[in-house]
Amino acid sequence: MRMTFVRGMVTASMRKTLLLVLLGLTALGVASALARPGSKAGGPTIRVAAAENVWGSIAAQLGGDLVQVTNVIANPATDPHDYEPTAVDARTFATAELVIVNGVGYDAWAPKLLAANPVGGRLVLTVGDVVGIEAGGNPHRWYSPHDVRQVIAAIVADYKQLDPKDAAYFDRRRTSFETKGLAVYNAEIAAIRKTYAGTPVGASESIFAPLAQALGLKLVTPASFLKAISEGTEPTAKDVSTIDRQIARRELRVWVVNSQNSTPDVQRLTDAARSRGIPVTAITETLTPATATFQAWQVAQLRALRAALAKATRR
Repeated sequence: MRMTFVRGMVTASMRKTLLLVLLGLTALGVASALARPGSKAGGPTIRVAAAENVWGSIAAQLGGDLVQVTNVIANPATDPHDYEPTAVDARTFATAELVIVNGVGYDAWAPKLLAANPVGGRLVLTVGDVVGIEAGGNPHRWYSPHDVRQVIAAIVADYKQLDPKDAAYFDRRRTSFETKGLAVYNAEIAAIRKTYAGTPVGASESIFAPLAQALGLKLVTPASFLKAISEGTEPTAKDVSTIDRQIARRELRVWVVNSQNSTPDVQRLTDAARSRGIPVTAITETLTPATATFQAWQVAQLRALRAALAKATRR
């Protein structure tokens, strides 16, 4: 394929398009040398590619010995919003039988890479579609326990479609994961909701909103501020002023900060909360540490939040 550019006129968008085309050609070459997805020619393992390790951890636990999961984004220092795929990522997607992407604009690179690498027989699970969140909505669905349960069901359904003879195995894995694997996670959520429902809290961005709702907490930070920080745009002076006032008057009991996305505004507000004696607790977008399971990561964050709420309310 010949692509001609006028000197000085190559935009960032054009560079990304060229990169995806090149990655697609690389991946298609690799895929042609391997068994076609769904063929099981290489053994009983279902090859799974997860755009984010949050969903990859769940997929691995549901699949057990019959799946092999490769996570594209696994480094806590990586920003999924701005990630640019590599040739290795193209190969991972092209050789997978099931690809799990978050969608809702969170990993916009992923559908482009899939389109550049059309592979027959491959299943694609888009979390946003599974849980019914359209473009422009809050993409952080792993912080919604209800949505996590829907994704669990969807992953198992795809496993059974790819490997119907082992359907009973996947059903057992799902039951074990939901009743045992997530037991402490569910208990922490229930305990916080029972004791602290209605407590006013603030947050640095929209990542915390689904969890706040599940916990029954009253998130008082302006929704427009949460969205702006999440999307990397400038918050309005009015929103910043509102949060300054909330902190100064202690109208929120706990401040929840995404430690992987700390802008100057967020850092200043976090410092202000600490100076006013408002407990601060952190959450992250990806598994921390990267080797943690979904539930271990979530439980650690929930316990830190519960400790902050206890300190703030003395309950």
